[in-house]
Amino acid sequence: MDTTDLVLAILHHLLVFSLAGIIAAEFVLVRNDMTASTVRRLARIDRHYGMVAMLVIVVGAARVTWGLKGWEFYVYNWVFWAKMAAFLIVGLLSIKPTMRFLAWSRQAGADAGWRAPEAELASVRSALSAEAAVFLAIPVFAAAMARGYGF
Repeated sequence: MDTTDLVLAILHHLLVFSLAGIIAAEFVLVRNDMTASTVRRLARIDRHYGMVAMLVIVVGAARVTWGLKGWEFYVYNWVFWAKMAAFLIVGLLSIKPTMRFLAWSRQAGADAGWRAPEAELASVRSALSAEAAVFLAIPVFAAAMARGYGF
């Protein structure tokens, strides 16, 4: 048995589950009655989202490089590329909420009575919903890939 592959798989799964939790936390925190502290919390959580997403990429690349299946399994597997596309789309969908969280944090810091505009809240919630929906495809593709589909 290769311990490296096991450790990388465990890390990869834990990181992906962490991303799911972060997306859920952001969705729950974006609401009409957000306070300045909630906005700061959102900005902090979103920073962690970015860090965890980068770690997912690093550990995933390590799995492709040093994992038991070998890089050929991944490079020539259409399910792997579908999973990568879903991950990329999730990342692109996360840009809008990130930009809003940063702007809201600045605005809330400058104005104690600040409230997020309804239209911006709705827009961010829509982006987070889309992000979560596409994110659900990632474990579907991963499960298919683990069972040999796409190769």
